[in-house]
Amino acid sequence: MAVVDPQRALGAVLGSAVGDALGAPFEFGPEGAFSARFPKDGHGGEMCGGGGWDPGEATDDTQMAILVGESLVEHGGLELPDVFRRFQHWAKADPKDIGIQTEDVLTNGEPWDRAAALHFQVNQRAAGNGALMRAATSAVYFAPYGREVTMDAGRQLSALTHGDPAAWEGTALFHELVRVALGGGDPLAVVPDALEAAPLEHRPRYAAVLSPTWHPDDATEFNGAVWPCLGSAVWALRTTDSYEDSVRAAVDLGGDTDTVAAVTGGLAGAVYGVDGIPQRWLEPLHVPLPGFGGRVLRTPELTDLARRLTG
Repeated sequence: MAVVDPQRALGAVLGSAVGDALGAPFEFGPEGAFSARFPKDGHGGEMCGGGGWDPGEATDDTQMAILVGESLVEHGGLELPDVFRRFQHWAKADPKDIGIQTEDVLTNGEPWDRAAALHFQVNQRAAGNGALMRAATSAVYFAPYGREVTMDAGRQLSALTHGDPAAWEGTALFHELVRVALGGGDPLAVVPDALEAAPLEHRPRYAAVLSPTWHPDDATEFNGAVWPCLGSAVWALRTTDSYEDSVRAAVDLGGDTDTVAAVTGGLAGAVYGVDGIPQRWLEPLHVPLPGFGGRVLRTPELTDLARRLTG
């Protein structure tokens, strides 16, 4: 198995959660709102809360990522019915935020291996970013096993809530880019090879948003869709040179800021490692887990989870 840098793995898990918490108060806001309020040469305070979120509070993106990660650790691998049950238990506990599609899939009464497929069959729309958003923990767990295994795991986990195979490929590609970064490689350099591992019918759309010439302004869909969400995260990484700047760029795009920043943060955290994440952003970070006994995970608990994910 490939060697995974534990500091990069910790960076991916914490980086995704931090991005989520930073972006949450700015969700559906205008472009540039974050930096207008918190210029880089300012005095901190970026974990401001708002929009129903407490300062430093992460959203459903990180809550679901934790549920995936804890299932992987406790079962020693992919146990899809267990992940689905955890999702269902969480969804029934009235979380502050849950995607409309995800909620329908988790509450429609269908079994774990049919619920998302049935939703897609009826609605014909299931390519949102709601599976990609929760992929940091699984990306870390499967990184040692190589490209084929990690991409396939991403697809299987996405299929629990998203019936459109296009959504599966977003998570698969994210898994692969994080895998390369965790080994010390350049994820941007392997984008062409990663695309070759995607089914032919999905390559053109992902190739467009992952191109070095693509800009989020070129998106043809809202960044709540899986393609521009992943493309925006890769763009933010490509056009900056630090964890902080990449996440700032992601939040400043506006729109689905918590998820775009969570995906960006996971990828940038894998590239720059945990030392690249500002301590002032880690200190207030916390993740409530509705339905699980009032648990709230903070940076020490997330650190422990990341270490268990890497064995």
